[in-house]
Amino acid sequence: MLPRMKRVALLVPEDANIAPLENARHGFLAANAYLAQTGAQPCFALQLVAATPSVRLDGGRVQLQADATLESVGPVDLCLVPPPLQEDGSLLLSPGNRRLIDWVGAHYRAGGEVASLCMGAAVLAAAGVLDGRRAVVHWAVQQAYAQRFPQVQWACDGVVHYENGIYTSGGAFSAAHLVLHLIEKYAGRDTAIWCAKYFQLDWSRRSQQPFAIFSGHKAHADDVVRAVQEYIEAHYAERLTIETLAERFILGRRTLERRFRHATGNSIVEYLQRIRVEAAKRYLESSRKSVAEVMYEVGYNDTKAFRDTFARYCGMTPLSYRERYL
Repeated sequence: MLPRMKRVALLVPEDANIAPLENARHGFLAANAYLAQTGAQPCFALQLVAATPSVRLDGGRVQLQADATLESVGPVDLCLVPPPLQEDGSLLLSPGNRRLIDWVGAHYRAGGEVASLCMGAAVLAAAGVLDGRRAVVHWAVQQAYAQRFPQVQWACDGVVHYENGIYTSGGAFSAAHLVLHLIEKYAGRDTAIWCAKYFQLDWSRRSQQPFAIFSGHKAHADDVVRAVQEYIEAHYAERLTIETLAERFILGRRTLERRFRHATGNSIVEYLQRIRVEAAKRYLESSRKSVAEVMYEVGYNDTKAFRDTFARYCGMTPLSYRERYL
């Protein structure tokens, strides 16, 4: 037996990216339509909710009329937050969005559920509901969010993460998988599978790793560490060790390791491995070199070590990656 109607507030902050929110709305509406076709009652009652009756988005190009304001919305079971249009944190600053953030925090503390599409997790973090918790976000902003919200355990390995009434999701179109997850939970697996087929979504995908692009974090104040990063990126195919890097940059090994991890969030070994994997991915995508040739080109001479390292950061073998992008 399916649960009662789920009251869903689709929140509309100022500077929101409306496209993922519309995708989510159509996903829930499709689930309702499928349930009606099978003789069941609709499962989702949807409202677009904002701090003001209307919201101007995309630099004024779009004006959205809300179904309800934060004050008039009434009881809500689940609120869903879209990503911002800009990634610079400006969404968190406007008075209207501060009211919306406070409302999200109060909603969760009162026992309601909260969900974020991609970078909409910034709103949940600003509301304090992610403090001390693991949250999934787009791989491209993981490090920036870790700097901005250090109290949150940010991850970019999975597509959807659920914990104690909080749903977070990976980036861009992957946020559709969060909507599928919610449809499965509240409307049943059959409905979710039908929606996956209807929207042509890969039901089995659980990881962002095959799509992630590693670009080392350089927006820090340590000029020496930045120089080490640039050296690694230019000489990754050579035999690099922490000792030789420490000697080259006139630092003690422990000092270099400590400063490097503090500035970048990665150990030196991990940074080198990830740079080599990114180079290998480019070769596999664009050249006719064999996997063994690519291995040597990026600085490995041990097949197992290369395969294991590639799979750790990419979620698949080098051969599988090549087949994906042929």
